[in-house]
Amino acid sequence: MSMFDGKVAFITGGTRGIGAGITRMLALNGCRVAAGYNRGAEAAQALKAELELLGAIVSVHSGRVDDPGDCARVCDEVLALYGRCDFLINNAGITIDKTIRKMTHEDWHKVLNINLFGAFCMSKAILEHMIARGSGRIVNISSVIGEIGNVGQTNYAASKAGLFGFTKSLALETARRGITVNVVAPGFIETEMVAAIPAAALESIIEKIPQRRLGTPEDVARVVQFLVEDGSSYITGATFSVNGGLDM
Repeated sequence: MSMFDGKVAFITGGTRGIGAGITRMLALNGCRVAAGYNRGAEAAQALKAELELLGAIVSVHSGRVDDPGDCARVCDEVLALYGRCDFLINNAGITIDKTIRKMTHEDWHKVLNINLFGAFCMSKAILEHMIARGSGRIVNISSVIGEIGNVGQTNYAASKAGLFGFTKSLALETARRGITVNVVAPGFIETEMVAAIPAAALESIIEKIPQRRLGTPEDVARVVQFLVEDGSSYITGATFSVNGGLDM
C-alpha cells in the first residue's frame, strides 16, 4: 500500500512551478490529485499525461480561485470524481511588480484577490466537506517575501503576509474538527516566476542566500508532503520556511 493510498488532494495552481512539483510528489506517492489551473491548458494536459504514464491518478480543473462560484464548481467536480477531498493546497499566486508610486489600484487588487482572497474562497468551498468527514489538511503556500518584504512587491508581500494570519486563525477555528492548517513559505525557487528576474538581479539575490543556490519545487513539495501525512496530525497553525537560510 502506498503512503497516500485512497487519499485525494486538490492543488490550486497545480500544473506549473511549485504547484506542479507538489502534484508530482503527491501523485507518485499514491495520492489521487486534482490540479487546478487558470491558464496554460496545454501544460496542464501535458503534466496529466506524464503522470498517468507513470501510473498516477491525476485530473486537471480550470477555474479562477478569486471567483467563489468557480471555487464551488471545481470542488463539486472533485467530489463527484473522487468522492472525497482530504488535502487542499492553496498554491495559486501571481505577481505584478511595480513600486507603489507606479502601482495602480487594479495591480493591487488583482494580486491580493488571487493570492489571498483565493485561499479564502477555496478553503471556504471545501471546508464543510472536511468538517463533515472529521478530517482534512489545508496547506497555504506563502513566501519569504511576506516575511522580509521586497522593493516593487508591496502587493505581493501584503498578500503573502496575509496568509500567515489567515492560516493561524483558520487553524484555531478547525483544531477540534480533525483539520490542520499550516503555511509553507518558500524562498526563491526555480520556477517561471523567478526565471523572469533579470540575470544580474538574480545573481545578487543568490549571493544573499546562505546556501548560494535557488531552491527547487521538490524542496517545497517535500515539506507539503510531510504536513499532509497522517503522522503530522499534531501540527497546526505552524509556518515552515524553505528558503536556504535567506530569512532565519
